[in-house]
Amino acid sequence: MIPVTEFRQFSEQEPAFRVLKPWWDVFTDYLSVVMLMIGVFGCTLQVVQDKIICLPQRISMANQTIPLPNKTELVSPVILQDVHEMMGLKTNLDLQQYSFINQICYEKALHWYAKYFPYLVLIHTLIFMVCSNFWFKFPGSSSKIEHFISILGKCFDSPWTTRALSEVSGENPEEKVLLDNKNNSASRAILNVSVEGNLDNLEKTQSLKSIPEKIVVDKPTASALDKKEGEQAKALFEKVKKFRLHVEEGDILYVMYVRQTVLKVFKFLLIIAYNSALVSKVQFTVKCSVDIQDMTGYKHFSCNHTMAHLFSKLSYCYLCFVAVYGFTCLYTSYWLFYRSLKEYSFEYVRQETGIDDIPDVKNDFAFMLHMIDQYDPLYSKRFAVFLSEVSENKLKQLNLNHEWTPEKLRQRLLTNHNNRLELQLFMLSGLPDTIFEVTELQSLKLEIINNVSIPASIAQLENLQELSLYQCCLKIHTTATSFLKENLKVLRVKFDDSRELPHWLYHLRNLEELYLIGSLSPDASKNVVLESLRELKNLKTLSLKSNFTKIPQSIVDVSSHLQRLYVYNDGSKLVMLNNLKKMVNLTELELVHCDLERIPHAVFSLTNLQELDLKENNLRSIEEIVSCQHLHKLTCLKLWHNSICYIPEHIKKLSSLERLYFSHNKIEILPSHLFLCNKLRYLDLSNNDIRFIPPEIGVLQSLQYFSVTCNKIDNLPDELFFCKKLKTLKLGKNTLSLLSPKISYLVLLTHLELKGNHFELLPPELRFCRALKRGGLVVEDVLFETLPSDIRDKMKAE
Repeated sequence: MIPVTEFRQFSEQEPAFRVLKPWWDVFTDYLSVVMLMIGVFGCTLQVVQDKIICLPQRISMANQTIPLPNKTELVSPVILQDVHEMMGLKTNLDLQQYSFINQICYEKALHWYAKYFPYLVLIHTLIFMVCSNFWFKFPGSSSKIEHFISILGKCFDSPWTTRALSEVSGENPEEKVLLDNKNNSASRAILNVSVEGNLDNLEKTQSLKSIPEKIVVDKPTASALDKKEGEQAKALFEKVKKFRLHVEEGDILYVMYVRQTVLKVFKFLLIIAYNSALVSKVQFTVKCSVDIQDMTGYKHFSCNHTMAHLFSKLSYCYLCFVAVYGFTCLYTSYWLFYRSLKEYSFEYVRQETGIDDIPDVKNDFAFMLHMIDQYDPLYSKRFAVFLSEVSENKLKQLNLNHEWTPEKLRQRLLTNHNNRLELQLFMLSGLPDTIFEVTELQSLKLEIINNVSIPASIAQLENLQELSLYQCCLKIHTTATSFLKENLKVLRVKFDDSRELPHWLYHLRNLEELYLIGSLSPDASKNVVLESLRELKNLKTLSLKSNFTKIPQSIVDVSSHLQRLYVYNDGSKLVMLNNLKKMVNLTELELVHCDLERIPHAVFSLTNLQELDLKENNLRSIEEIVSCQHLHKLTCLKLWHNSICYIPEHIKKLSSLERLYFSHNKIEILPSHLFLCNKLRYLDLSNNDIRFIPPEIGVLQSLQYFSVTCNKIDNLPDELFFCKKLKTLKLGKNTLSLLSPKISYLVLLTHLELKGNHFELLPPELRFCRALKRGGLVVEDVLFETLPSDIRDKMKAE
């Protein structure tokens, strides 16, 4: 007897794969087992029992010669008249002759269908079984199925799935489900969920809409999700993304399943056709006529097929099973061809869970989800959680909260240049909610964070006054907007596209400082980006780093209260500056890298201007500087990083100047008129071509900072050392060879730079510069050693 279990290899698949077997595949599998048993049973009978039994047949015939067995010669013929076969007549055939006759008649007379019926049943059934499970074994499809089942089981088992669906269902934390997540890996795809309360009788239907998901992980609270579980769920999101990209590219699973179904339908029609025609050939009585008289003495035999009756019944039974199998396959074909199985919509899931961003899928991904729905729609619903970006963002938020605790955030607090406690976060996946527990926070700086969501809980940061957003995509709650309107004083935004500017910045009525960094099209300044700045009634400082060609009109809208304007261009020529005349309250103006060739005349109308910076322009001549004499409050003039060749004598009329920057130009001669600006405290002439310092420098009795590094000076006037308030003196990278002993006059000196000259020794009079320490003396080590040891020790010690 052959056990049926020997044929398991033809239909065996991973236990987890059964989630991809709809009811018709399960039903046909059982039918295959029954048909296999019929085949095996028939084959067994063929082997263990006699196949056919034959007896010689005498035919009454006049003048027939009756052979007399066991004689070597024939006797004279006897003429019989009306001879009838007698019952019990001996044939005088031995056992071997009977066996020979049975074999000959079995092969020659019995119809082939009656002989091979059990084997045909067995072969056809095995083909059915192979067809039903071929897509589980084919390399191109089995790998995708295994990967899908693995991810599906983990998604179903993940505590994050339960938590996400519980949140949107609005369930109370008291309602719980005990999830059996300790199954073996071979059976994890079918997760045994034991539900407390009234969920034991959960009705399974084909509609996702009919399956409420009211489950919570068996944790102390619905929100409890430890760090490890959060990391595992995060990895699942990445796996699902990659798997979706891979599977949606092709439809090999759909094609394989369609082909094997079509093959089964064709096989069904073939079996029904020839079996219906041949089943009548299975007969109990068989006439056998074979020419074996010389061996048995008989030519005609009457045979009985012992298994005919049973095989006939089995044939009809087999045909019935095949018919049922075939109609099931026809239904499968209808399901395959009349439904859009290469597209899958999560509309019901979106409606039920409220997670609106779950995307629809296509190709093999869609097909597998349709197959899963035939098993249990709950799987697709739980799997959909990991297709949602909203769900992923919530998980990232939870992981962020685990990683960035309030204590860790407090450790990163620093005091910025505005003397505010600042927290800087860089390249995070989002904004941790724990940040709103750091109530002492005054400045928040976020850099390169794609999904920044500011909730209403920002109102807890009562001390927050400064916010910096550098390349961040921001979403903000309405309540949070109201809070920022009332509390925010400083806002910095760096953007790659003008459309990324937060729209709410135009309504921050208490904002005092606004810094915008990004590329703006020439027309965008009027129509999109800055048209609503007029609502910023308290704005005092505006900084724009962009590519302007003219001063935007929106800046004029805040001219009545704007005090500081900083324009940093990318080299684009700023040509229209007439709007500057309207900003009469400006105290500070910076026009940097604007390709200016002259000092703009509009500047001379700003009577309240105190500081003017024209850095990195294309200034060559500054004759119009004479007009600056009308700017009586101007104390700082920065003309550095230009191409100025000389300083006009009109500079002397700027009597209110206290700081003057001429570094990084092409100045060769210092006019004596420059030193008539006797209020100068800061004078920077570094990186020029100056060869001589006029003795009139001694007039600058208020001078505290003087720099002539990177010039061609070979001698210092003694009058320089009459500027007794000097604290910083930079003489590096010149051609000086001697430092006057009068350096001792500079008793307030704290920084002296001499490196890069031709000094051979330092004057011992440096001992009188009591405020000068070793760290403030910038010289070569060899030159420092020329000082007396007591001076060196004193400088080092202090």
